[in-house]
Amino acid sequence: MANVVTNDMSIVIGGDAGQGVESSGAGFCLSFARAGLHVFGMQDYRSRIRGGHNFYQIRLSTEPRLSHSNPVHLVLALTPETVQLHMDQLVEGGAVIFPEKFEVDPEPLKERGVRVDSLPLMRIAEEHGSKVMTNTAALGAAAGITEFPLEFMESVIRDNFAPKGQEIVDANIKVAQAAYDLAQQRYGSDFPYKLSPIKDAPKRMLINGNEALAMGALAGGCRFVAAYPMSPATSIIEWLAAVPHEYGVVTKHAEDEIAAACMVIGASFTGARAMTATSGGGFCLMVEAMGLAGMTEVPMVIVNSQRGGPSTGLPTRTEQSDLLFAINASQGEFPRIVTAPGTIEECFEAGWRAFNLAEKYQCPVVVMVDTFISSTLRTLEMDAIDFSTVEIDRGSTLTYEELDRLTDGYNRFQLTESGISPRAIPGHPSGVFAASSDEHDETGHITEEIENRRRMMRKRMRKLQEAEKEARPPDFYGPEEAETTLVCWGSTFGACKEAADDINAAGGSANVLRFLDLWPLSEEAAATALGRCRRTVAVEQNYTSQLAKLLRMTTGIRMDQTMNKYDGRPFAPEEIVAGLGKEVASGHAA
Repeated sequence: MANVVTNDMSIVIGGDAGQGVESSGAGFCLSFARAGLHVFGMQDYRSRIRGGHNFYQIRLSTEPRLSHSNPVHLVLALTPETVQLHMDQLVEGGAVIFPEKFEVDPEPLKERGVRVDSLPLMRIAEEHGSKVMTNTAALGAAAGITEFPLEFMESVIRDNFAPKGQEIVDANIKVAQAAYDLAQQRYGSDFPYKLSPIKDAPKRMLINGNEALAMGALAGGCRFVAAYPMSPATSIIEWLAAVPHEYGVVTKHAEDEIAAACMVIGASFTGARAMTATSGGGFCLMVEAMGLAGMTEVPMVIVNSQRGGPSTGLPTRTEQSDLLFAINASQGEFPRIVTAPGTIEECFEAGWRAFNLAEKYQCPVVVMVDTFISSTLRTLEMDAIDFSTVEIDRGSTLTYEELDRLTDGYNRFQLTESGISPRAIPGHPSGVFAASSDEHDETGHITEEIENRRRMMRKRMRKLQEAEKEARPPDFYGPEEAETTLVCWGSTFGACKEAADDINAAGGSANVLRFLDLWPLSEEAAATALGRCRRTVAVEQNYTSQLAKLLRMTTGIRMDQTMNKYDGRPFAPEEIVAGLGKEVASGHAA
């Protein structure tokens, strides 16, 4: 067999909801990670409980990857629909494997040099276990055709099915082994894409963005979480709810998002580091409470994992369409901080950093992620999540000893040069104060007097000026003097980074300018960075190029081109490269 490619391929497992596509994909990812390969696992599922096409796309490499990639080399089809939907993704020399009794027209695939094979996967499953193990048989066949040692898959089977008893474990292993042997015998010598364990590879963790964010929040001292389940943010509260009791975290499944936000304000008011996690629809409901936190100057952390809207929209898909909403949410004007991690490592950092920002500036902090980064699995080196970097900054908070020394009473909303007033945690007799949602004076008592309103508005808004000093400037990736700069934020960074690498490797010239802290946005830092660019292309998962609009609003600088995607599916690097080669039909002037 000529031109064998080892440890550089993408696999798709597809089928109906209820066929175990997600669990099979995640388990397969884990087996590859245990073999020392770098893994990027992206799930795509419909919001219907039963029916509809789901798939899991796994990218495998000897190098770390921040994005999925097309084309696909192997498709494991548990339904005929899977073959049709992923046909165009397949590379020449690739293969499609599907169970017997499927009616699949092989000719279109064969014309493209793709091998199409029916294997008796259902029969193997029934002979050695039960029909529900057909997905296990498919994974075994994939291991066989790529000649990937089955021992790693067996270890995952043992771990996953041990709670169901040894009989179930043994049956799944027998099914996987039988399918492996058959696929290897029939096709192993002909399939040009192989997977091989990396000898002496270090152990790595396999983690998604929500898990990293929750871990960072725990490390940062989060002690209260309230949320109403809303995909794709739900796994954040699930992760924290599973934390052992000795960590002292209280999790509350609220009756709705309004209650969750108000609970967070109450917990934070009493001194606990508190957060909530939701998606765009839930964030809409939290907006009034967010204004309450702004007026009462109570720290508040909100994670918004974006999905397609408006209304219920695309419940399980990805989008970046809430940026301008988060920056302007609620009636009136008050400080808030908006940040958007672009990698799983940065999700961990955002988890603890958000609490520092919220307490230092006594305002809401919104962490913007999306379905893609929330649910995508990626291998990280064990030291990539570095707990030694975690810092706890509770801002200007008075101790009981400092409150004991007060002689002139305590003004919770004291006018200061920075706009940040010393905060007292309730419980001390010298720290009693009123906290009103109405405009108030320094003591917290309600007043509508004109000069007081002016003073208090200026006081609160001065916190934005202070926070801007701490905001991280946009950063560049790639050669400084590039002809084209991809401008991005959040999870699109991975695809932009790889697209720039591909362009440069092919003799082109591209780099990436990405924004992590989006509000307050330093006009000077943004303008300086954009001033270094020759040709700018904003790459965003929304229709209206919201980052491009924000940059034009704050700096007056207009993007040369925009590249937009709003179908609920994430950018692949190849799409960005192709889009740069022609006028982008979906682009809109910012």
